[in-house]
Amino acid sequence: MSDERLSDERRGKARVPIELKVGYQRVNAFLADYTSNISKGGTFIATERPLAVGTQFVFALGIPKMDEPLRLRGKVMWITSVEEASKANPAGMGIEFLYTDDSERTELEKAVRKLVENELGKVLAERILGPAH
Repeated sequence: MSDERLSDERRGKARVPIELKVGYQRVNAFLADYTSNISKGGTFIATERPLAVGTQFVFALGIPKMDEPLRLRGKVMWITSVEEASKANPAGMGIEFLYTDDSERTELEKAVRKLVENELGKVLAERILGPAH
């Protein structure tokens, strides 16, 4: 596993298991992979072709019941290569969301909260993400 990988103890935000389609560009190829969890601060993209640690990129997150995918900026914080992967720790990359300003951060956090509430209900969402602001 890459040294840059964040352990659960070092993560600043609780993660929620969820599967959403993610699309992003990589050197003349458009890739479609899946997230396996999401938090207010980032997501994990399951892929056998992770981008390099430190790469900043724009990706589209397909959300059920939304006409258009949510477009987000992110930075690769750690990777797990195919060779290092296991069933409990699949190949992919940990992504930290990047924001242009506080209003963009607030809007994304609202979207994540809505996703979690739709998947798990309001009570569990509040336990995981804390009270809504």
